[in-house]
Amino acid sequence: MLDKPAVATLLSQRFANDKHTSLSQLPLPHTMSGAKAAASIIAASIKNNEKIAIVGDYDCDGVCSSAILDEFFCDIGYENYKVKIPNRFKDGYGLNESIVSELDAQLIITVDNGITAFEAANECKKRGIKLVITDHHMPLDELPLADALVDPQCKDNEFAFKEICGAQVAWYLVAALKDELGLVGYELGKFTDLLALAIIADMMELKDMNRVLVRAGLRQINSFARPCFSAIARLSGKESFTFKESFTFDDISFLITPLINSAGRMDDATVSFEFLRSRDLRCAEGLLAKISECNAVRKEREKELFELCAKSVSENDKVVVVWGEGWHEGVIGIVASRLARLYKRPAIVFSIDGQRAKGSARSVGKFDILALISSCESFVSSFGGHKGAAGLVAEPSKLVQLKTALNQACSNVDFNQISHDDLLGDIKADCVDSELMDIIDSFAPYGSKNPKPVFALRCALVVSVNTLGSEGLHLRLVLRADNRCFEAVYFNFEKRPAIGVRIDVLFILGRNYFKGQESLQLIIQEIL
Repeated sequence: MLDKPAVATLLSQRFANDKHTSLSQLPLPHTMSGAKAAASIIAASIKNNEKIAIVGDYDCDGVCSSAILDEFFCDIGYENYKVKIPNRFKDGYGLNESIVSELDAQLIITVDNGITAFEAANECKKRGIKLVITDHHMPLDELPLADALVDPQCKDNEFAFKEICGAQVAWYLVAALKDELGLVGYELGKFTDLLALAIIADMMELKDMNRVLVRAGLRQINSFARPCFSAIARLSGKESFTFKESFTFDDISFLITPLINSAGRMDDATVSFEFLRSRDLRCAEGLLAKISECNAVRKEREKELFELCAKSVSENDKVVVVWGEGWHEGVIGIVASRLARLYKRPAIVFSIDGQRAKGSARSVGKFDILALISSCESFVSSFGGHKGAAGLVAEPSKLVQLKTALNQACSNVDFNQISHDDLLGDIKADCVDSELMDIIDSFAPYGSKNPKPVFALRCALVVSVNTLGSEGLHLRLVLRADNRCFEAVYFNFEKRPAIGVRIDVLFILGRNYFKGQESLQLIIQEIL
């Protein structure tokens, strides 16, 4: 049975092996293999006023990566460059031959993509275009023929912390350029807000240097130095004429990054890029209106597809694998995440377009979804990503075989145990108070590899149950344990307990703000 000192000890143990615990301890630019060579090539192109093209990605990480490099060029007064954010539906993912042919450039720099762009790299060689690749995805055995390549996942890269996102690699490139160009006073800390968005959006593990950067990034976001954050604050009610209520770590996860991602999912991520780079509040608010429309459509499409997918899931499958003709590619990743959370097992959702099935995979707990897909690669045309999330392409005719192979590969895996990896233990009812909440908050941000602590409360009496929300998908409960009453919410509830029964619940402790008043509430994860 846990008490508050035990909770603090268990949470602190998650960071026992962290080597970088402050901004001053972050690895230096020269320790990122390839960064100095890349900076030298880019600096020479700047000196010669060559045409430079930055090619990003359409997700939040790619947009933030592009914004970082764009802002740097703008800051140093270099104008002979352009930014290309590929359109998910027209261009596909990352740098390809078609994009190379359309760009009028003497140097192409990729951010958050390019590590498997073999054909594009060959096209650059053919056209005499210099190519600098910066990425963070897992490489294949061979590497593209680039003039410089920066990716901490490469075998010969001895960077001190491998699990970083594309925006961090771009940031290290800017740091290397700062040294190469002798920009002694250039402030790199101003980019930590964009880094925080990208780290969380790309589900990087929130330990070591990632934790440091997200903490610094939240402070930078709450400085409202960028008009885009002021615009979101106004839209979300975080700002009034008399006060500003600061954004929280959860706001990054559940408010800001979904907005930034929505344009790329539903239309064109260039809108989100321009939003992050807005120079004034009026411009930011205008772009945010377009993004909000995309987000509203995204929610609608996501709901429709999730309900459709849920109907075809078999309880006997160890891995959820579903597919359909013409499913919206922009929401399959979110739906996969929701399916993984609901069924507590990995989930892959495919959208079929002719002879091509594009899939998005999401994992649970610490299970390595990328390794699982790799073990079944004979049924897959291409794949890439991270341990927690991956993308893959397969022939529609092979999907049944792929599903069978994935399930066979996981036949001995206990996903119920894995999905409860974040269960800290049973908690005494008299320990659930504001002091415990403060202890939990002190170990934020929470996310990948640092999940919010889940506690078990045993034999709690159900005092009241009410439906919450217009669609009746959530519950508000009052529970009593050891002569103490607790308010609780159960989002997307799976079972509705009867009043007067005693239940065991798994919960996360959270704060509830209502009409300026703060209270604690149990956020129920599961009724056992």
